[in-house]
Amino acid sequence: MRLRPALAAVTIAVLVSGCGSDGSDGSGGGDAQNAAADVPTTSCSYPSDGQSPAKEVDPPDEQAPASGTVHVDVKSSMGDFGLDLDAEAAPCTVNSFVSLAEQGYFDDTSCHRITNQSIFVLQCGDPTGTGMGGPGYTIPLEVEGDETYPAGTLAMARAQDPDSGGSQFFMVYADSGLGPEYTVFGTVDETGVEAIQKIAEDGNDGSMGANGGAPNTPVDITSVTVAD
Repeated sequence: MRLRPALAAVTIAVLVSGCGSDGSDGSGGGDAQNAAADVPTTSCSYPSDGQSPAKEVDPPDEQAPASGTVHVDVKSSMGDFGLDLDAEAAPCTVNSFVSLAEQGYFDDTSCHRITNQSIFVLQCGDPTGTGMGGPGYTIPLEVEGDETYPAGTLAMARAQDPDSGGSQFFMVYADSGLGPEYTVFGTVDETGVEAIQKIAEDGNDGSMGANGGAPNTPVDITSVTVAD
């Protein structure tokens, strides 16, 4: 089942010549280039969703790093916390998230929904704050079929079509029994989970019934910054 107020909403249920490249000229640049060359990549497709982006952004590069962890710092009205993105598990999703963050897409946005029945998540990533907005393109579903969603999980929301991820993501603040239908692309640190739990204690406006609603204590994201 889906949690969305309308069919168009994105939801979740209840994503370098010289002396050669070895740097022997003393510049040290070759080592960095070799390190970059050693990172495996994968090809991603980000087709248009037929809608105007909620905030003007360029689509990500279609070649995505397929290994490593990307750390992201989030500043918000509920405090500062960190995300660790898993590029091996979900390279196309992480590639998109990093691209959007670097373009300021998530800056000065509000988290539009929190749930407290059956699943326990805070959903963010829509600059319109309505649950209807996206970046103008979609991301393919990246699942293995054995995904679980314990507290601290960072995953992508989507509409009915499995390959309809965009910019909206959810952060799990208590173990949630979702089926393996949502791309897990990282984790939320303990500080972030605890902050969301406090927001959840204040409840929501019930605008989506059993599917939750806007947090009674608004959650505003000031900035999302990819660590160097």
